[in-house]
Amino acid sequence: MDLEFNGGSTVGSVKVPPSKSYTHRAILMAALSGGTCRISNPLDSFDTRATADAVRSMGAKVEDADGGLLISSNGLHAPDRTIDVLNSGTTMRLMAGIAALFDSETTITGDESIRKRPMGPLLEALEGCGVECGSNDGKAPITIRGPVKSDRIEIDGSISSQFVSSMLMMSPLVGRPMDIVLTGKTVSRPYIDVTTLMMGRFGIDVKEAQNGFHIEPQRYVPCDYAVPSDFSSSAFPLVAGGLSGKVSVDGLDMSDPQGDKRIVDILRDVGCDVEVSGGRVTCSAAGRPRACDVDMSDIPDLFPIVAVLMSTAEGTSRLYGAPQLRFKESDRIASVEKMLSTLGADIRGTDDGCVINGVKRLKGGRIEHGGDHRLMMSAAVASLISDGPVLMEDDGCWNVSYPGFVEQMRSIGMRC
Repeated sequence: MDLEFNGGSTVGSVKVPPSKSYTHRAILMAALSGGTCRISNPLDSFDTRATADAVRSMGAKVEDADGGLLISSNGLHAPDRTIDVLNSGTTMRLMAGIAALFDSETTITGDESIRKRPMGPLLEALEGCGVECGSNDGKAPITIRGPVKSDRIEIDGSISSQFVSSMLMMSPLVGRPMDIVLTGKTVSRPYIDVTTLMMGRFGIDVKEAQNGFHIEPQRYVPCDYAVPSDFSSSAFPLVAGGLSGKVSVDGLDMSDPQGDKRIVDILRDVGCDVEVSGGRVTCSAAGRPRACDVDMSDIPDLFPIVAVLMSTAEGTSRLYGAPQLRFKESDRIASVEKMLSTLGADIRGTDDGCVINGVKRLKGGRIEHGGDHRLMMSAAVASLISDGPVLMEDDGCWNVSYPGFVEQMRSIGMRC
């Protein structure tokens, strides 16, 4: 069955889902704390459920409680079954580090998309400190048998910040002082900042060093934690407002280290009217956007929706700095190029982004999102600047990060 989006004029206010990144980390750190933690406002999605199931396999108890999660554990053990992360790359990468703490073998696998995503640099880092690792040519299914035998981990941060976050979260529990040395150009740095901020909330002191981090042996401390709203998700209704009306998103915290709050500056840069008042961000259309060059190195998840924003901008835009986009749920550079070309945009993919010559309007068409949630939601927003409908498979993939997306966009005036 197909979904059909027919544009419209978007007016109204929404509250976007909680952050997926924070929810994953909160579930894992709560389980590692060896006590009882209440996680309020967690994102309930396919991906975060995979992380909850993973910690259950290590002996944690995860229960629904008053719209949140009650997580309790009395020390974790090696997983008692193969961990199936479904489509969650974050679960796979963060769990790989935790699995290295145990001296029995852990197997981690996932769906067809997950089995194409690179794990080589993370496995090499673990092998470099004495952990036994196996894989299918650097991809899942992977096997990991600890323990960590070294006091130094070298990790290439140029493919995914999740590799670094995985090593950070595991290091306090190794039992000796650990140095994490970063090699290559570290991408998506704000996600690493989110990890260290949350580790601090759960009682772990991370010291930044000249070329990485130093962590003394410590224990995670139980705490109650409220998950903040997700700037990655807010980009979709805010861009919708910037292209075709006036939309407010409530519950955002502009002091949050989430990198994707940059969407607010990008919308200003292309000429949209943007107001920030407390936790409310409002974006209004102000005529045709103007072209911009945007460094995507720290904000790769914004690439599909920013490409849509630039597709009808006046002039030539360049999105650059994010070669890691080739290794997301899909090759996001190729899939965004194909999606927008199908809809009538003038776009050319590059090694680390794309070049877009803005057209006045898109024409619409049927796109293939391949189950990539961010591609699907970006295409829906593209219908607002298309002369014809945008059609796509209705497979519910938006539930990965934005449950209720279709209903919410309909509530502010998108016709679908």
